[in-house]
Amino acid sequence: MEHAETGGYKMRPSRIANPAPAGIFSFASTTFMLSMYNVNVRGIKEPNVVVGMAMFTGGLLQFIAGMWEFPRGNVFGATAFSSYGCFWMSYAAIFIPGTGIQQAFANAPADFSNAIGIYLIVWFMVTFMFTLVCLRKNMSFVILLSFLSVAFILLAANAFTGKESLLHAGGAVGIATALIAYYIGVSEMMTAEKKPIVRMPLGILDRDD
Repeated sequence: MEHAETGGYKMRPSRIANPAPAGIFSFASTTFMLSMYNVNVRGIKEPNVVVGMAMFTGGLLQFIAGMWEFPRGNVFGATAFSSYGCFWMSYAAIFIPGTGIQQAFANAPADFSNAIGIYLIVWFMVTFMFTLVCLRKNMSFVILLSFLSVAFILLAANAFTGKESLLHAGGAVGIATALIAYYIGVSEMMTAEKKPIVRMPLGILDRDD
C-alpha cells in the first residue's frame, strides 16, 4: 500500500493511483501563474489570461483529484483538493463576462474591491483551518498552507486598501507557495515510483488516523 499520503493520513487498501500529485501540480501551476501577474512580471497588469487556467487546471483537475481521494479514504486530501478546485473555478467565474458578477459592480468599484477582499478573507479562514488539521501530521503541508494563508491576507489587504505594494507582496508569497507545492508534488510522484532517482522528504509526522 502506498505511504505517500496527503496530510499524513493512512489510506485504505486500494488499487486507485494516488491523485495527490495531479491536485498539487494543478494548484501550484495556477497559483504560480497568477502570482507572476501579481508581481507585474514583464509589465503584465491584467491577470485575465489566468481565467482558463483557473477553470480547467486549478479548478477542474484539482476538483477531480479531490473526488478520487474520497474512495482512497483520505478525508483531508478530498476536502482540500475539492475545496481549492472550487475556489479556482469560482475565482474564474468572477472575471467571465457572461456571469455578470464583475459587471454588477460597474458603478461601484469600491464595493467590488471590498467584496473581493471579503472573498479572500473567507479563503484565508478555510486555509487556516486546514493548517490546524495538518499540525501533527505533515510539516510540508503546514508550511505550504501557512504561506498560502499569508498570501490570502496580503491580497485581501490589497483589495481593501488598493495599495499596490500589498499586491506585489501577496504575489511574491504566492510564488513561494507555488514552489513549495511543486516540491510536494514531485515528492509524491517520486514516492509512487518503484525505483525513484531520489526521495524527497515531506516531514510526515504521523501516519495513523
